[in-house]
Amino acid sequence: MDKDSQIIPKRELDDDDRTHIIEVFDDNVVPKLRKLQARNGTLSCEFAGAEYRNWLIQFVSAGPDFEIVEFEYDEEARGFSLDF
Repeated sequence: MDKDSQIIPKRELDDDDRTHIIEVFDDNVVPKLRKLQARNGTLSCEFAGAEYRNWLIQFVSAGPDFEIVEFEYDEEARGFSLDF
């Protein structure tokens, strides 16, 4: 059994979880979205840690940046790499 399968996904996000996801999104994901010329979409929050792999964010472009507009739990959600 690998270590990711041992992590229990969070079914509720508190303010600290949301803050963490937003910070990682801004620091690590936004530059990749800019490079891909993204405008809006939905991504798994697995980029913020394996415990968030069942959470999705909806994002929209806001000028040169991006804004998270919604968090949603999905038991079937899976992440993918934005490193192309």
